[in-house]
Amino acid sequence: MTHVELQHITIGYGHRVLLEDVSAAIGGGRLVALLGRNGTGKSTLLRAVAGLEAPLSGGIRLCGRLLSATPAHELAQVVSFVTTEKVRIANLASRDVVGLGRAPYTDWLGGRRARGPGGRRVQFWLGRLRPGDRAVVDRALNLVGMGGFADKPMDRLSDGEAQRVMIARALAQDTPVILLDEPTAFLDMPNRYELCTLLRRLAHDEGKCIFFSTHELDIALTLCDAVALIDPPRLHLLPTDEMIRSGHIERLFDNGTVAFDASTRTVTVRR
Repeated sequence: MTHVELQHITIGYGHRVLLEDVSAAIGGGRLVALLGRNGTGKSTLLRAVAGLEAPLSGGIRLCGRLLSATPAHELAQVVSFVTTEKVRIANLASRDVVGLGRAPYTDWLGGRRARGPGGRRVQFWLGRLRPGDRAVVDRALNLVGMGGFADKPMDRLSDGEAQRVMIARALAQDTPVILLDEPTAFLDMPNRYELCTLLRRLAHDEGKCIFFSTHELDIALTLCDAVALIDPPRLHLLPTDEMIRSGHIERLFDNGTVAFDASTRTVTVRR
């Protein structure tokens, strides 16, 4: 089944068009990296697929449903979005953050108090988590290797641990489509590979369509099933091996200082 389908979409902001008349399809059980130079529309495309920004023209279907015609509460059961924003709120336990992912399935009653930035008291409405919801939360934490951190406050987690908790929240939301914007942005090299290996396992084992933007070319070409490459105003979507042979990467990333070597899948610096 096609999980994400772009139908002749055009996206941009103001008078600037980033992608024009783009069509592409991504199925389930696949990890797909979104690559492109800075400012070419990676985040804008993800926000459009998440339903946070409407395309200038064309349509987007998620699991066969037209995004623009899907009510917000139903859309929340189809797609989840993990942004680069750091969640560092005192007294808010990891389990509570992951519990927020169950909001589309709860009655929105009840809540937890925590201290936000500047010591402000913040009310988080988690809804009434039933035993089945709590089981989903626990499973999500265990899937990302954070079961032992369920009661640890978010402000006491490392960047890598916090990112895993946010992915667990997306898993608890139980959507067939998971979008992530630069999930490795604040991580060191070992944690970048560890996180993307986790995403690959989740896509394959859980049947999710996981679509994430990244600047990590080596990770994208080593771990991903397919690569979507923004070549303004076009989008190329190919299986990873085909993308490597296509010549698109060399053409877009060769700037006279660095060059992509397709034979070794590495970027080299010209001296």
